[in-house]
Amino acid sequence: MAQTRTLAPPAPPRPVQRSHWWREVLIIIAFYGLYTLVRDLRGDKPVSVAQAFTNARRIIHVERWFGMFHEEGIQHHFLHIRWLIRLCDDYYGTAHFLLTIGVLVLIFLRFPSHYRRWRNVLALVTGLALVGFYFFPLMPPRLLPAHYGFIDTLKVIGGLWNFSSGPVNEMSNQYAAMPSLHTAWSAWCSFALASVIRPWWGRVLVFLYPFFTIFAIIVTANHFFADAIAGLVLLAFSIAVVHPATAALDRHAFRRATTIETDGS
Repeated sequence: MAQTRTLAPPAPPRPVQRSHWWREVLIIIAFYGLYTLVRDLRGDKPVSVAQAFTNARRIIHVERWFGMFHEEGIQHHFLHIRWLIRLCDDYYGTAHFLLTIGVLVLIFLRFPSHYRRWRNVLALVTGLALVGFYFFPLMPPRLLPAHYGFIDTLKVIGGLWNFSSGPVNEMSNQYAAMPSLHTAWSAWCSFALASVIRPWWGRVLVFLYPFFTIFAIIVTANHFFADAIAGLVLLAFSIAVVHPATAALDRHAFRRATTIETDGS
């Protein structure tokens, strides 16, 4: 009597393999090179200045239509608290980069199963923002003519850095304001950390970061509210695209690996 062959159950998923650190460094370098290209294409050319000012007037018109053009009033409400403004100036020039890199490294080292998904979200939101910077250069409120009432707090109050210094001047594109990457990256940090933090209060606390970031970019007159909203929308879109796409790719890779192991056994 012929024996019925019992098929072995599918093998469990293999442990998540951490990406090589040098590969991740190359990805970061590639994105910085892309940012540099966009900066050099638009740069500080007169036509870009004129277009950036025109786009700023468009943003102001839209915000007035929605009744949300209150950036100047909010800034002047806090200008007398000089230590807070100085803190926001320093925060604007440091936290944006350091905390984002710190969260990325933390997830890479401690939570490799989450890393690829959140790295891809960060890459997509940054790439799409670069497209916005190229096609929609925007003059930030602090650079608008004086009759708009905004104060350039870095010049008036100061901080640890300024846009006129050598390294900052070389690296920054002051018309790369729409969307706000400060907002998008800070919210990315919060969502990425919330996905690995267990206590509910810890998840709540990490979302204070993007709220303070939005406050900082407004009181320092580096962004409009519209820039922050665009940054959040861009992040939401990136998460909506990347998460299911990454999950589908993982399922496909697992089915393929399972098929190969079953055929080989």
